[in-house]
Amino acid sequence: MADITEQAGTALSGRQIARAAGLVMAGFVLSRLLGLVRETVIASIFGGGGVYDAFVAASRPPETLFLVVAGGAIGSAFIPTFMDYIAQGKRDEAYRLTSTVVNLLLLLMIGIAGLSAIFARPIVDTLLVPDFDAEAQALTARLLRIMLLTPIIFSVSGLMMGFLNAHQRFLLPALAPLLRNIGIIIGTVALAPSMGIFGLAWGTVLGAALHFLIQLPGVVATRFPYRLILDVKHPGVIEVARLMGPRVLGLAIVQINFWVSTILASGMVEGSLGALNRAWFIMLLPQGVIAQSAATAAFPTFSAHVAGGQTEALKRTLGQVLRAVLFLALPATVGLVILRLPIVRLIFERGAFTPQDSQATAWALLFFSLGLVAHSLVEIVTRAFYAMHDTLTPVVVGGGAMILNVLLSLTLIHVIGTPGSLEHGTFAGLALANTLATTLEGLALLALVRARLGGLEGHRLASSLLRAGAASAVMGLALWLLTPALITWMGVTFGSLNAIIAGGGLFWGLAWVFGSEEARFFTETAVKRLSRQQARPDDEGR
Repeated sequence: MADITEQAGTALSGRQIARAAGLVMAGFVLSRLLGLVRETVIASIFGGGGVYDAFVAASRPPETLFLVVAGGAIGSAFIPTFMDYIAQGKRDEAYRLTSTVVNLLLLLMIGIAGLSAIFARPIVDTLLVPDFDAEAQALTARLLRIMLLTPIIFSVSGLMMGFLNAHQRFLLPALAPLLRNIGIIIGTVALAPSMGIFGLAWGTVLGAALHFLIQLPGVVATRFPYRLILDVKHPGVIEVARLMGPRVLGLAIVQINFWVSTILASGMVEGSLGALNRAWFIMLLPQGVIAQSAATAAFPTFSAHVAGGQTEALKRTLGQVLRAVLFLALPATVGLVILRLPIVRLIFERGAFTPQDSQATAWALLFFSLGLVAHSLVEIVTRAFYAMHDTLTPVVVGGGAMILNVLLSLTLIHVIGTPGSLEHGTFAGLALANTLATTLEGLALLALVRARLGGLEGHRLASSLLRAGAASAVMGLALWLLTPALITWMGVTFGSLNAIIAGGGLFWGLAWVFGSEEARFFTETAVKRLSRQQARPDDEGR
């Protein structure tokens, strides 16, 4: 077996990326399933009322802090720079870079989180939820101070994920979100009965700690020589900082959209913020499994192609990944739109979570679901720009999308929904604004990367979308006709599950009949993998 450190910087073939994406996808599926359990437990205990709204609001600043500061270094700046050093055979310099970035991120996060804790109340009262009453604002500030511990932990843990992915090691990073969910569930089940919503906040901190600890064995296995250094003049650190600048701005732009939604929703009927948050969570389930897993697996290979000056290989690999992701995202979009209410009821409707809360969440989910394809597209194409050391283009496009999102949000909350209603609230306008802005962002990025690379095998992409779109349309019609009967006959749980399974099977069969290249590729890959697994006992017996 090759030394684990020798795997850093290598590019994977299309099938190897598919296998790596399958591993990451399995981790995402397990994490998302446990995330469903997490959200179900939280919903059953806290319902969709004001206390949960306070928790959702308090989660926004720590998430913003981590994504803007650490996320800019991990996703777009660290991995390409690290891969460049590996490609040049400068492994010691790559590890020195890693130690410095870890230490700088940790110091920066401690400082910013500490200041945010000191000024938590003004942040909450004036910026985050100005329309909450005084009691809800005080609760939000107390929850915020607890959860500001999480970005400090995630800054190191997130960089460890990028470090392991750069070594083409995907298992432990894929399991890390699973452990995070376990921590939150422990906080909800074990601490919330005595501590209330504060138990959920401390569970979030525990989840961050577990997210970090699960990855330590993988980092140790690479024989990474961590050093307590701050080599700020290291060329790699300067390059990371250069690449981070536009990316930090871009992530800040994205977070502005979420802050605007939080501020606007805080002035709507109680439960609006919780409905938006849960609908967003459901939309992210397929987006994470389909797009994030593929992007995570493909990004190191994109970077390796760029480091090796292999433009044609990058174009070919990006085209393959895009076709595969959109092939899966199209039917997932149709399925979410048709089955939105049964899915919400299946996941959440128990305990303190009422049918009214289900209707509200499904109402927001309708408009978020329409953006699933666009969110998946953005997830993949931005990775190609980052691999090319171009963090500015996605920022410029994202900035335009942010401005459009804010304008649409301020407009559509007066067009979509009924004021004062929870089941059909005006908060759905915020979801539709997000979808429209992201769709235009995705199309613009696709056009720009196509021009940069001199094409993306456009005929194959169009053919793939046509076949997947036709199969998805037939599947959607079948689900629309049959799902009410299935739920009436089997109940919400079994009726919804059978509708999802039947819809997936129908789509796959139709895509195969329509000659989809992706349907045949995924099927053949799965069959070969199963055949190898079945052959191993026989080989060992010989």
